Amino acid sequence: MKHMKRQMIITGAFLAALAVAFGALGAHWLKTKLGPAELLNFETAVRYQMYHALAILFLAVLIRDTNLKQLRFPFYAFTLGILFFSGSIYFLATRSLTGLSASWIGPVTPLGGLLFISGWIYIIYLYTSKKAV
Repeated sequence: MKHMKRQMIITGAFLAALAVAFGALGAHWLKTKLGPAELLNFETAVRYQMYHALAILFLAVLIRDTNLKQLRFPFYAFTLGILFFSGSIYFLATRSLTGLSASWIGPVTPLGGLLFISGWIYIIYLYTSKKAV
């Protein structure tokens, strides 16, 4: 379990640092390069990345206190959710700069959102079903 806790802390801290860097990029450089809608979408991606990076760090605390192997699912759901949800929005918001176009990436965003939701619902399930003590 020590390895899992360490993995959660490193992943959560890395993703949070990346969210701060992307937030700064959006606030200082992209502000002059993107339209208002694209910038708003980029900021949404940053916000959800930070929320779920902090949630991953919180899972490391829960693992310490409860030693639950079941918390692996929300860890992976939040991590993949950041990749799919925030990652796809970063890509879509900056298309005008990169010149890349991939119509298939649009459906990836809601899949990331479903991963976020499933991670939260699973935590609720664990703590209401008495699997967590």
